[in-house]
Amino acid sequence: MAQPSVQRLLIANRGEIARRIMRTAHRMGVATVAVYSHTDAQALHVREASTAFALGGHTAAESYLRIDRLLEAARVSGADAVHPGYGFLSENADFAQAVIDAGLTWVGPPPAAIRALGSKAAAKALAQQHGVPVLPGYAGTDQSDATFVAEAESVGYPLMVKAVAGGGGRGMRLVHHAADLPAALASARTEALAGFGNADLLIERALLRPRHVEVQVLADAHGHCIHLGERDCSVQRRHQKIVEEAPSPAVDAALRQRLGEAAVALARAAGYVGAGTVEFLLEGGHFHLMEMNTRLQVEHPVTEMLTGQDLVEWQLRIARGEPLPLQQADVRWHGHAIEVRLCSEDEHFIPHTGTVAAFAEPPAALGLRFDHAIETRLQVSPHFDSMLGKLIAHGPTRQAALQQLAHALDATVLLGLPTNRTLLAAVLRHPVFAAGDALIPFLDEQGDALRQPLQPGPTTQLAAVLAAWAHSHTPAERLPCPFARPLRWRCGAEVLGLRLQEHGHGAVTITVGDATHQARIEAGAVHIDGTRHTTTVAALPAQNGMPAWQVQITSPGGSHTLALQDLSHQPQQRTGDAAASGEVRAPFNGRVVALAVQPGQRVARGDALLAIESMKIEHRISAPRDGVVDTITVAIGQQVAPGQRLLNLAAST
Repeated sequence: MAQPSVQRLLIANRGEIARRIMRTAHRMGVATVAVYSHTDAQALHVREASTAFALGGHTAAESYLRIDRLLEAARVSGADAVHPGYGFLSENADFAQAVIDAGLTWVGPPPAAIRALGSKAAAKALAQQHGVPVLPGYAGTDQSDATFVAEAESVGYPLMVKAVAGGGGRGMRLVHHAADLPAALASARTEALAGFGNADLLIERALLRPRHVEVQVLADAHGHCIHLGERDCSVQRRHQKIVEEAPSPAVDAALRQRLGEAAVALARAAGYVGAGTVEFLLEGGHFHLMEMNTRLQVEHPVTEMLTGQDLVEWQLRIARGEPLPLQQADVRWHGHAIEVRLCSEDEHFIPHTGTVAAFAEPPAALGLRFDHAIETRLQVSPHFDSMLGKLIAHGPTRQAALQQLAHALDATVLLGLPTNRTLLAAVLRHPVFAAGDALIPFLDEQGDALRQPLQPGPTTQLAAVLAAWAHSHTPAERLPCPFARPLRWRCGAEVLGLRLQEHGHGAVTITVGDATHQARIEAGAVHIDGTRHTTTVAALPAQNGMPAWQVQITSPGGSHTLALQDLSHQPQQRTGDAAASGEVRAPFNGRVVALAVQPGQRVARGDALLAIESMKIEHRISAPRDGVVDTITVAIGQQVAPGQRLLNLAAST
């Protein structure tokens, strides 16, 4: 029988994972074929591939989820193999079978293994048969609310509702009380159907303070299966990981062996071939299966840096029919690796779209890796995930890796839209995380403490305003002047009134209230009262007719990103904001997927009004105050833009 061929690889994905797969493929002498939607026509992964094929469409459903178009791309380009990356069709058994039926090499597990493990319900049943511990729950074919309510009584609360075909945190809801279960089922079904085309759910007992620990496995087509140790992925928002590390601070050698043996047992039971990850909840030394991801994980770089192995290379060699080059006893772990996911979202985890106005990677350093698809002028679309890239550090100790990664985040320049860059640095520096004690509820419990250092102090705000002011005025406008000019700038939610007098050569005097500061402005920095603040300024689209900027500033107190607007020539704002006037507006781009109210309905502050899906996540929009729904200006299925009016609330009478 002829060996499978991997000479020209079609990558059925986009962004940073497409670039990462290309890097290994090109090193191995394998040509690559990129595919792209209209949105991604000028993307880095398209330009770096050996050749590229336009799938058409803008959304994932119109492009990266089109099996027919992907197979046509393989045929037209002469590809002999397909790598799915992660997300999209990476765990779709029908796609894997279609690739094989087309005579191509599938770089992934057999379709039968994907089917056996792709359903959480099926995976739990298989695990129980082979002695892998699972949590009590219900995963039957009767999907009626009545059955779930009845089964929940025996499972016990709190419990977790999960999409059977789900992943990435979508279709998951934590339920503490029986009264909340019907609403959780309805919401999870909607999200599961939109995300996976399958609305089936399961319920299982919820552990409230566990760790999320997963084991990387590799299996070849010759019956050999090994594991490469665990990763700790406990720092999550919306059940989605944003920080991953290896090894886990809570796992010793004995526990690692037990976890590894359970993961290998499940993979063997399913007839697994390729790279896969078995995910567990760990609490008090006891672990329970969550699911198995039948693909390459987003966080695979931490394992690569810890073991020195290239998992994509192993995937390609296994797909060619080669045996694993290592036995379990040959696997070695060195030092510690930590990864953070850089996302286009604010510190409250709300996703944002827009254009990257300025980007610079941190200085290259030993042990530092940046997997991304970011460049200046990149358009961040609402049609795809909010993750922009992954920054990874590896060091001889956990503390060394942590410090290097936090410093690299400070040194990364990314302007034009909100990101979680500074929040991630705050996570790494938080004493609970630094001590290795972060559990899954970490962000819920420590969110306010994490956001506190993100609030800039008065001097940092002043330095940012000076940097933006200098960036927005020509040198001729900054000549010496005997008079102080009044300025009014919005800095985040605050409006700063100040007086500025120019002395020439970048020297200025700033008066804020009763305080006077001596400052000097130079390229890339502002000095205030003798302290230097490094700055990068990027212009943003005008807001309400007023120019706007974003400034990234590094001061002795840390790194901050501030949104600024020059209001000096704008009349004083009239009193009252949108919320007070009764307008509820969209906070971000997205698609309306649910309406929970109708005109004339009374609502209380915090009640759900509607849901918007953005970047693959469903977000609830709540009432900002008590009132009566007056008019609804959107419909289910409608795309909305940031600031667009959704509905009006009239005052209660």
